[in-house]
Parts: sequence; C-alpha cells; structure tokens
Amino acid sequence: MPISLSHTDRMALLDEQLARSLQALAGPSELMDRMARYSLGLISTQGEPTDEQTRQQVQGKRLRPQIAMLVAEAVGGSAAAAAPVAAAIELLHNFTLIHDDIQDRSPNRRHRPTVWRVWSDAQAINAGDALFAVSQLSLLDAAERVPADILQTLIGEFNRCTIDIVRGQVQDLNNEGRSNVTPEDYLEMIGGKTAAILRYSAWAGAMVGGVDRRTADRIGDLGMSIGMGFQIRDDMLGIWSPAEQTGKAAADDLRRRKQTLPVLILRAAANEEDAEWIETNYRSEELDETQVAELLSLLAKYNVEARTAEHVRAEHARSLAILEEVFGDSDQPAVTALRDLVTQLVDRSF
Repeated sequence: MPISLSHTDRMALLDEQLARSLQALAGPSELMDRMARYSLGLISTQGEPTDEQTRQQVQGKRLRPQIAMLVAEAVGGSAAAAAPVAAAIELLHNFTLIHDDIQDRSPNRRHRPTVWRVWSDAQAINAGDALFAVSQLSLLDAAERVPADILQTLIGEFNRCTIDIVRGQVQDLNNEGRSNVTPEDYLEMIGGKTAAILRYSAWAGAMVGGVDRRTADRIGDLGMSIGMGFQIRDDMLGIWSPAEQTGKAAADDLRRRKQTLPVLILRAAANEEDAEWIETNYRSEELDETQVAELLSLLAKYNVEARTAEHVRAEHARSLAILEEVFGDSDQPAVTALRDLVTQLVDRSF
C-alpha cells in the first residue's frame, strides 16, 4: 500500500499539476493567462506573484481536490495518481466561481476584487472558458496513471458533473425573486450546483484508487453529503458570520436578497403578517440596513439558525456513517484525515 502523504505534500502535488496544466494558456494573449492565474490566487492584477498568505487566503481549503487525493489514498491508491484529476476539479471549480460572480454581481471573493470587477464581464467569461478547457487537459494527464477505460469513465462523469453544476446554477437564478421556492426546492438545487462536484471528487478519487464501481459510487455518496453540509453551513456564514471571516459584508446574503436555506426556512415558518413583510421587502432591489436588521430579528424569532444547523448536523452524521460503512474503524492516515475533515466542516467559521 502506498505511503500516505502529508497535507503539505498533497498540495505540492496539486500545485505541480496545476502549473503543468496552466502552461496551455501561454501565448500571445497574456491577459487570458493573467486572469486565470489571478483567479487561482497565484498572481496580483498586475501579474506579480502573490505572497504565501494571500495565496492561501484566495485558494481557501481546496476541499474538492483534497478529498479526491485523500480518497485515492484511503482505498489503497496514491495521491500522485489522483493529482491530475484533483487539479482538473480545482480548475473546474474556479471556472464556475468566475462565472457565478458575474451572474451574482459579487464584487469581492475571498478579500479580493472578482475577475469581472477588474477586467469586465466579457473578459471574465473568457477567463472562465479558458479554465474549463484547461481542466479537461489536466484530466487527460491522468492517462499516465490510470487505464484507458477508467480514464474514459472519469472524463464522461466529469462532464456530466459540469452539466449538473450548470443546471443547479440555472435553477438558482430561476429561483431569484420567487416567493414560492421551498426548502426542498433549494436542497435539490444545491445538490447540483455545489454538491455534485464534491460527489465527483470523492467518486473519482476512489476510481483512481482502483476500487470497484459499486464502492466508488458509495464513496461518491460521501462526497455528496459533504457537499450538502458544506453549502448549508456556507448559507449560515453568509448571514451570521462577520466580514473578516468570510471576506464579504456581514449578512451580505440578506442584503442581496439571496434565497438561501435559512431564508426559505423562515418563509415556511413565518406567520401571515411576517410572511407578508418578507414578501414585500424582498421586492426591493437591495435591502437597506434597517430592512436587514428586521430580517435578522425575524430569523431569531423563528429560531432559524438552530433549525438550519440541524441540516448541517444531519449531513455530518450521514457522512460519518458512510465512512464507517466503507472503511470500518480503520486508522489508516488518509481515512483518519477524511473523518477529521468531515468533522471540521460542521463548525467552520469561514
């Protein structure tokens, strides 16, 4: 069985593969390369290399590639073999972030101006498209490590995953301004927009690691559950977490009238008078500070924070149950790291 690597060594493998894949962007259009690298936290808007603190802040937890590499090790494979797939996942994720920021008109991401805000919507679309193409090239590099039939399956599912993500974004945009969206509608939407890529991360890591399809599918369920819990926790942070932790203004999701799970739980629980207030004020283009304060008061009145947290805890319990089902009480380092990762995500503050 391959030796389990440290987190630092896994991330070094990821960075090496990302650098290899990004070479495809070299050429006469220097701006395309700069926008892509900026989005990944590698350089400033002027093209200068970022310091380590900025890089880590922009790159975040790199949860998706991390899961792919950990799962590959946990099932008996190697992080090195999973690195091309992990890099493809990270590139795909950043492609979606660039396009989402355009559609959501988000001015900042992780304490820095978003790509569209620096270079325009049109150029940001180009940067996202380029990253999607590079993600495919990175995935093809897995041919050096996995059999051709497995690679073909990985590529097919990668693109189906992308369709699920886009479908989820279509549903999300379609939900904006609607008063009849239910919590169930929302959970279905994030199953595509957010959780699908985490499902693919876990599933692909298992496939690269050499397990049978049935086991890989079950490990994919683990990724789906992690993704659901991650997004719901993110919804909580978008309302109740201070700006210095999230890089966005406090209660920014409320100010922008986003239909996240806490708001939908509130809508479903509110009495007629409160429901009418929510409906009337959500017709505003953007909520002012008085409206935000009133909405926070209503969320407290109906105990929405605790009710939303119950969903996070349920996904946490589901994730741990799948880990136990697949790996038992194994103390293999990668399995232990997966357990720790799942638990850390429940109470994360950024």
